[in-house]
Amino acid sequence: MAKQTRPIGGRVVAITGGARGIGEATATELTRRGARVAIGDLDLELAEKTAEELGGGAVAIQLDVTDRDSFANFLDETERQLGPVDVLINNAGIMPLGRFVEEDDLTAQRMVDINIHGVIFGTKLALERMEPRNSGHIVNIASQAGKAGFPGGATYCATKHAVVGLSEAVRAELDGTDIQMSVVMPGVVKTELASGLVEARGVKNLEPGEVAEAIAEALETGRFEVWIPRSTKAINTFFGLVPRRGREAMAKMLRADKILAAADPTARADYERRAAESEPGLEPDSADAKAAAEQ
Repeated sequence: MAKQTRPIGGRVVAITGGARGIGEATATELTRRGARVAIGDLDLELAEKTAEELGGGAVAIQLDVTDRDSFANFLDETERQLGPVDVLINNAGIMPLGRFVEEDDLTAQRMVDINIHGVIFGTKLALERMEPRNSGHIVNIASQAGKAGFPGGATYCATKHAVVGLSEAVRAELDGTDIQMSVVMPGVVKTELASGLVEARGVKNLEPGEVAEAIAEALETGRFEVWIPRSTKAINTFFGLVPRRGREAMAKMLRADKILAAADPTARADYERRAAESEPGLEPDSADAKAAAEQ
């Protein structure tokens, strides 16, 4: 018997970081399938442009995922304009790259604040709304970097491991309820975040639309672990059976050790600059000024 699917049409979906990249592609795909979508983004102007282009009643709401009050307001406004939130997609994230020992502390703090605390805030706030109704679906966008360690992106990998672990633990806590959890683990996706990255052997880089389609399928079926492409799940399982030295040798053969470490800094310059401005109040200049004032 085929697994029963739940239609996406009519569901209210809130997407963080929805103005560009995977978030925008997902908003597009879900709107096409009849969902009512709220796009949350720090860049309100871009979010409004994206919502206008989508049509379908999509709305744009300013969102700073590092601020719990801002996140609560995002969900409140979504419910005021569209109705009770059926789905939250925790998509917002940043990926500054570089050798771990050379990474400044503000960069690490931004990644932890956005990639981890943002997901924690969103998941808690969504559950507060979903549990009384015993209905809802939370989708956390992690990465295959949440299942392995890639040189050149140590802190990023740590944050995505945290998202995977959080999702697994919360899913277990929701056992026996009708609230669902999914964790999405794509490979390299052709967005600004992945600009200048090296392509691994045997695993092609993904289009954002491929990730969006997989997210839609997870919402329809309730799938928890979403590997994109699906073949990488088998690769990860096989790697887990091989001794560490063998895994490391295979990673080098596939150039997986170069994906982040050998990224082209010139190609990534614009993205790295934007990532450094992605947490209000924690920009390099404002942080330096604050430190000087405290001395």
